[in-house]
Amino acid sequence: MRITRVFGAALLALGIAAGPAAADSSPSPSASADDAAPTRAGTSFRTAAEIRQGQQATASGSTGDYLYWSFPADTGQRPTVEATVKLPAAHGAQTWQIDVYDGLRRRQACQYGAATRTAEQGASTVDLACVLRTVRGWSEPWGDDPLPGTYYVRLTALDLGSADLGKPVGAEIRVDSKDIGGAAAVDGSLGKPLVPGIAVKSESAGSGSKTAVLSSFGSDDGWSSGWWSDRWVWTAIGGVLAALAGIGGYALTRGTGRPSRVPPNV
Repeated sequence: MRITRVFGAALLALGIAAGPAAADSSPSPSASADDAAPTRAGTSFRTAAEIRQGQQATASGSTGDYLYWSFPADTGQRPTVEATVKLPAAHGAQTWQIDVYDGLRRRQACQYGAATRTAEQGASTVDLACVLRTVRGWSEPWGDDPLPGTYYVRLTALDLGSADLGKPVGAEIRVDSKDIGGAAAVDGSLGKPLVPGIAVKSESAGSGSKTAVLSSFGSDDGWSSGWWSDRWVWTAIGGVLAALAGIGGYALTRGTGRPSRVPPNV
């Protein structure tokens, strides 16, 4: 009975611990109906077109151009960048590539995905994809781990023939992310997201105040809001299981009382 009562109390504690996890968990940022996706791309880091996660952005350009977009990513997210290039009717073999940079302009390696692809002669489109590593809340100064803040996407063609330079192309790009949560949680946090201060825009046409680009793309509670993650739930489960294992081991080894070989009056 004692073990049963302890087990019931442990299940009740786990239910209480799991409650805040469900309440505090928030979906990854996505585009709302009021936010129009950009229809043009920038030509440098400073003029990169801003997109939200979940938006389908489009742009027109020419082969040989560099097309830039920027998007926000927060702690615990694993962003996926997908791009489709619509090629001209007549062209030779072309190699296209997407590169992703963080707020410090460090190129981030793709965990998997075809970030570089070659379109054969006559192909109408080429699809590219890059799945980044999970964004961490903190990193060593010498590390190149993805950190929360602004990320830049650069789309360009490589190894172009002279006959293909300057031909019109169209591009579509979309950024989504999967919320990894406590599985990738680490101790420590970044003081501020990597939002470049040089890229600013005016609050309104009549005011002189300016805000950093993408500074308003975070959640209502701010970047990396809250201290809760589902790692707390798994820590609690491990502690309860360890306690139950200890109680069970004690119950099995303590015996039923006085050994039968000991006289009653001893």
